[in-house]
Amino acid sequence: MKPKFSKAESKEKINKFFLNIEDKNPDEIKKIKRLAMNQKISIKEHRKKFCKNCLIPFNGREKIRIKNKIKSVTCKKCGKISRWKIK
Repeated sequence: MKPKFSKAESKEKINKFFLNIEDKNPDEIKKIKRLAMNQKISIKEHRKKFCKNCLIPFNGREKIRIKNKIKSVTCKKCGKISRWKIK
């Protein structure tokens, strides 16, 4: 049977996970995303730390462009471009 986490425990586990995301694999990221969705917890700024297509964590060697207040990050593995507005 799966262990049941409270919402506070889940938030703590998610924040702890994203402190050192560089050495994680896509399966672990997928599990944390599912935990957040199950508990209805927003991961807000944490979602910018990995590719939403292949779930590989960004390590800083990706192609990054800033144009017209939009930041574009190109994933090294799958080539997917993630775009976010800069405030």
